[in-house]
Amino acid sequence: MTATTRTRLTPEQRREQLLELGLRLFAGTTIDEISIDRLSEEAGISRGLIYHYFGSKQGFREAVVQRAADDLIAQTEPPEGDDPIVKLLASLTAYVDYVIANYEGYRSLVRAAAGGNETVRAIYENARAAMIDRTFATPGVDALLADTPATRLVVRGWVAFVEDTVLAWCDAPDGVTRDELAKIVTDALPALVATLD
Repeated sequence: MTATTRTRLTPEQRREQLLELGLRLFAGTTIDEISIDRLSEEAGISRGLIYHYFGSKQGFREAVVQRAADDLIAQTEPPEGDDPIVKLLASLTAYVDYVIANYEGYRSLVRAAAGGNETVRAIYENARAAMIDRTFATPGVDALLADTPATRLVVRGWVAFVEDTVLAWCDAPDGVTRDELAKIVTDALPALVATLD
Protein backbone atom coordinates (compact mmCIF):
# COMPACT_ATOMS: atom_id res chain seq x y z
CA MET A 1 0.00 0.00 0.00
CA THR A 2 1.38 3.38 -0.98
CA ALA A 3 0.89 6.40 1.16
CA THR A 4 -0.13 9.63 -0.50
CA THR A 5 1.62 12.73 0.62
CA ARG A 6 -0.19 16.01 0.60
CA THR A 7 1.62 19.17 -0.25
CA ARG A 8 0.87 22.03 2.08
CA LEU A 9 -0.09 25.09 0.09
CA THR A 10 0.42 28.69 1.08
CA PRO A 11 -2.81 30.66 1.63
CA GLU A 12 -2.33 32.35 -1.77
CA GLN A 13 -1.75 29.00 -3.51
CA ARG A 14 -4.81 27.47 -1.81
CA ARG A 15 -7.01 30.42 -2.76
CA GLU A 16 -5.75 30.16 -6.35
CA GLN A 17 -6.42 26.41 -6.38
CA LEU A 18 -9.97 26.97 -5.17
CA LEU A 19 -10.62 29.66 -7.76
CA GLU A 20 -9.26 27.43 -10.56
CA LEU A 21 -11.48 24.56 -9.43
CA GLY A 22 -14.41 26.97 -9.18
CA LEU A 23 -13.75 28.17 -12.73
CA ARG A 24 -13.73 24.60 -13.99
CA LEU A 25 -17.08 23.96 -12.30
CA PHE A 26 -18.45 27.30 -13.52
CA ALA A 27 -17.66 26.49 -17.16
CA GLY A 28 -20.28 23.74 -17.16
CA THR A 29 -22.92 24.99 -14.73
CA THR A 30 -24.76 28.06 -13.57
CA ILE A 31 -23.46 30.41 -10.89
CA ASP A 32 -26.00 29.16 -8.37
CA GLU A 33 -25.08 25.53 -9.04
CA ILE A 34 -21.40 25.88 -8.17
CA SER A 35 -21.24 23.23 -5.46
CA ILE A 36 -19.22 23.97 -2.34
CA ASP A 37 -19.44 20.26 -1.41
CA ARG A 38 -18.01 19.15 -4.74
CA LEU A 39 -15.35 21.84 -4.58
CA SER A 40 -14.24 20.86 -1.08
CA GLU A 41 -14.17 17.19 -2.12
CA GLU A 42 -12.06 17.86 -5.23
CA ALA A 43 -9.70 20.17 -3.35
CA GLY A 44 -9.42 17.75 -0.45
CA ILE A 45 -10.33 20.40 2.12
CA SER A 46 -13.16 21.12 4.50
CA ARG A 47 -16.05 23.39 3.59
CA GLY A 48 -14.94 25.63 6.46
CA LEU A 49 -11.71 26.43 4.67
CA ILE A 50 -13.66 27.75 1.68
CA TYR A 51 -15.59 30.04 4.02
CA HIS A 52 -12.28 31.06 5.61
CA TYR A 53 -10.93 32.26 2.25
CA PHE A 54 -14.11 33.70 0.77
CA GLY A 55 -16.39 34.52 3.71
CA SER A 56 -19.47 32.73 2.36
CA LYS A 57 -20.74 30.55 -0.46
CA GLN A 58 -21.88 33.70 -2.25
CA GLY A 59 -18.48 35.32 -1.68
CA PHE A 60 -16.83 32.32 -3.32
CA ARG A 61 -19.23 32.38 -6.27
CA GLU A 62 -18.63 36.09 -6.77
CA ALA A 63 -14.85 35.55 -6.65
CA VAL A 64 -15.19 32.86 -9.32
CA VAL A 65 -17.31 35.19 -11.48
CA GLN A 66 -14.69 37.94 -11.09
CA ARG A 67 -11.95 35.51 -12.14
CA ALA A 68 -14.02 34.40 -15.14
CA ALA A 69 -14.52 38.04 -16.18
CA ASP A 70 -10.77 38.71 -15.81
CA ASP A 71 -10.01 35.63 -17.91
CA LEU A 72 -12.44 36.76 -20.61
CA ILE A 73 -10.79 40.18 -20.80
CA ALA A 74 -7.31 38.62 -20.96
CA GLN A 75 -8.22 35.99 -23.55
CA THR A 76 -9.85 38.51 -25.89
CA GLU A 77 -6.94 40.98 -25.86
CA PRO A 78 -6.46 42.19 -29.46
CA PRO A 79 -3.19 41.05 -31.05
CA GLU A 80 -0.44 43.36 -32.26
CA GLY A 81 -0.78 44.71 -35.77
CA ASP A 82 -1.89 47.68 -37.82
CA ASP A 83 -5.25 46.64 -39.25
CA PRO A 84 -8.04 47.38 -36.75
CA ILE A 85 -10.47 44.96 -38.47
CA VAL A 86 -7.93 42.12 -38.30
CA LYS A 87 -7.40 42.85 -34.59
CA LEU A 88 -11.13 43.06 -34.00
CA LEU A 89 -11.72 39.76 -35.81
CA ALA A 90 -9.01 38.03 -33.74
CA SER A 91 -10.45 39.42 -30.52
CA LEU A 92 -14.00 38.37 -31.43
CA THR A 93 -12.85 34.90 -32.51
CA ALA A 94 -11.24 34.54 -29.07
CA TYR A 95 -14.51 35.71 -27.51
CA VAL A 96 -16.50 33.10 -29.46
CA ASP A 97 -14.02 30.43 -28.34
CA TYR A 98 -14.32 31.58 -24.73
CA VAL A 99 -18.11 31.41 -24.81
CA ILE A 100 -18.02 27.94 -26.42
CA ALA A 101 -15.59 26.64 -23.77
CA ASN A 102 -17.50 28.23 -20.87
CA TYR A 103 -21.02 28.23 -22.25
CA GLU A 104 -23.13 27.34 -19.19
CA GLY A 105 -21.18 29.60 -16.85
CA TYR A 106 -21.08 32.51 -19.27
CA ARG A 107 -24.78 32.23 -20.04
CA SER A 108 -25.59 32.19 -16.33
CA LEU A 109 -23.37 35.24 -15.81
CA VAL A 110 -25.31 37.16 -18.45
CA ARG A 111 -28.60 36.11 -16.88
CA ALA A 112 -27.44 36.87 -13.33
CA ALA A 113 -26.25 40.31 -14.45
CA ALA A 114 -29.75 40.98 -15.76
CA GLY A 115 -31.22 39.69 -12.49
CA GLY A 116 -30.95 40.81 -8.91
CA ASN A 117 -27.36 40.12 -7.81
CA GLU A 118 -25.78 43.57 -7.58
CA THR A 119 -22.21 42.28 -7.19
CA VAL A 120 -22.45 40.00 -10.22
CA ARG A 121 -24.05 42.81 -12.22
CA ALA A 122 -21.17 45.14 -11.25
CA ILE A 123 -18.56 42.53 -12.26
CA TYR A 124 -20.32 42.04 -15.59
CA GLU A 125 -20.69 45.78 -16.25
CA ASN A 126 -17.05 46.45 -15.31
CA ALA A 127 -15.87 43.71 -17.70
CA ARG A 128 -18.08 45.06 -20.47
CA ALA A 129 -16.83 48.63 -19.86
CA ALA A 130 -13.20 47.43 -19.87
CA MET A 131 -13.70 45.74 -23.24
CA ILE A 132 -15.42 48.80 -24.69
CA ASP A 133 -12.65 51.10 -23.40
CA ARG A 134 -10.05 48.71 -24.77
CA THR A 135 -11.75 48.81 -28.18
CA PHE A 136 -11.26 52.57 -28.32
CA ALA A 137 -7.71 52.37 -26.90
CA THR A 138 -6.51 49.76 -29.41
CA PRO A 139 -3.78 51.32 -31.60
CA GLY A 140 -5.07 52.07 -35.09
CA VAL A 141 -8.75 51.79 -34.18
CA ASP A 142 -9.23 55.55 -34.57
CA ALA A 143 -9.27 54.91 -38.33
CA LEU A 144 -12.44 52.90 -37.73
CA LEU A 145 -14.00 54.54 -34.65
CA ALA A 146 -13.98 58.15 -33.52
CA ASP A 147 -14.19 58.27 -29.72
CA THR A 148 -17.39 60.27 -29.36
CA PRO A 149 -20.42 59.79 -27.10
CA ALA A 150 -22.50 58.67 -30.11
CA THR A 151 -19.90 56.12 -31.19
CA ARG A 152 -19.58 54.78 -27.63
CA LEU A 153 -23.35 54.34 -27.51
CA VAL A 154 -23.25 52.43 -30.80
CA VAL A 155 -20.36 50.26 -29.57
CA ARG A 156 -22.24 49.48 -26.35
CA GLY A 157 -25.26 48.36 -28.40
CA TRP A 158 -22.98 46.35 -30.69
CA VAL A 159 -21.47 44.55 -27.66
CA ALA A 160 -25.00 43.50 -26.60
CA PHE A 161 -25.65 42.32 -30.18
CA VAL A 162 -22.41 40.30 -30.18
CA GLU A 163 -23.24 38.70 -26.85
CA ASP A 164 -26.78 37.74 -27.83
CA THR A 165 -25.76 36.53 -31.28
CA VAL A 166 -22.96 34.32 -29.97
CA LEU A 167 -25.17 32.81 -27.24
CA ALA A 168 -27.97 32.19 -29.76
CA TRP A 169 -25.46 30.54 -32.12
CA CYS A 170 -24.23 28.28 -29.30
CA ASP A 171 -27.83 27.16 -28.78
CA ALA A 172 -28.47 26.54 -32.49
CA PRO A 173 -25.62 27.04 -35.00
CA ASP A 174 -27.97 26.24 -37.92
CA GLY A 175 -25.14 25.69 -40.40
CA VAL A 176 -23.20 28.87 -39.52
CA THR A 177 -19.56 28.02 -38.77
CA ARG A 178 -17.56 29.51 -35.91
CA ASP A 179 -15.48 31.51 -38.40
CA GLU A 180 -18.59 32.79 -40.17
CA LEU A 181 -20.06 33.82 -36.83
CA ALA A 182 -16.90 35.73 -35.86
CA LYS A 183 -16.95 37.52 -39.23
CA ILE A 184 -20.65 38.42 -38.92
CA VAL A 185 -20.20 40.07 -35.52
CA THR A 186 -16.96 41.76 -36.61
CA ASP A 187 -18.46 43.21 -39.80
CA ALA A 188 -21.46 44.52 -37.87
CA LEU A 189 -19.38 47.15 -36.04
CA PRO A 190 -18.19 49.22 -39.03
CA ALA A 191 -21.68 48.90 -40.53
CA LEU A 192 -23.28 50.30 -37.38
CA VAL A 193 -20.70 53.07 -37.02
CA ALA A 194 -21.32 54.06 -40.65
CA THR A 195 -24.90 54.98 -39.71
CA LEU A 196 -23.46 57.90 -37.70
CA ASP A 197 -22.17 59.65 -40.82
